[in-house]
Amino acid sequence: MILVLASQSMARRRVLEAAGVPHIAVASPIDEDSVKQRLRQDGTGACLLAESLAAAKALAAAPQHRGALVLGCDQTLGLDDGTMLDKAPDMAALAGQLAQLSGRSHSLYSALAIVEGDTIIWRHVEEVRMQMRPLSPGFIDDYLAQEGESLLQGVGGYRIESRGSQLFNAIEGNNFAVMGLPLLPLLGFLRTRGVVAS
Repeated sequence: MILVLASQSMARRRVLEAAGVPHIAVASPIDEDSVKQRLRQDGTGACLLAESLAAAKALAAAPQHRGALVLGCDQTLGLDDGTMLDKAPDMAALAGQLAQLSGRSHSLYSALAIVEGDTIIWRHVEEVRMQMRPLSPGFIDDYLAQEGESLLQGVGGYRIESRGSQLFNAIEGNNFAVMGLPLLPLLGFLRTRGVVAS
């Protein structure tokens, strides 16, 4: 059985590769912005939004990959007051987001959905509580200069596997989920389907 990752995220690809999970990666043909806008207009919160987008991405990619398991993924970020943040469009906006997150807690939701044929056969969502330490403007500027525009690929603007670890006082949850791919539950499911050895 082939696993198709309906994501171009390099972080997710690296997690699968490091774990020895055979897969191919494709871009999902979904219009993510319009789906997200519709769900938000319906009052969808951060957790359900991540679940819904992961499923929509897998369903959109599945018709081109019959006979495969298609994995859709999504992450959302919700502040304690209900505010949701999206990926920053540019570095200036990301600096503003980091200043907004500075000294505050937020929840990062990482959702997965697997589609076979035209049916969602497995779902998982994981919440990670992130306590960001107070960040000085100088630190934010230096962090962005060191890490560069690759930070724009992820909601929150941090890579926990690199300098992003310096942004936090505490993280309650799994680092794989912070990287956008809750790996251990996924491996458990893939073992049942023979994608990885049991």
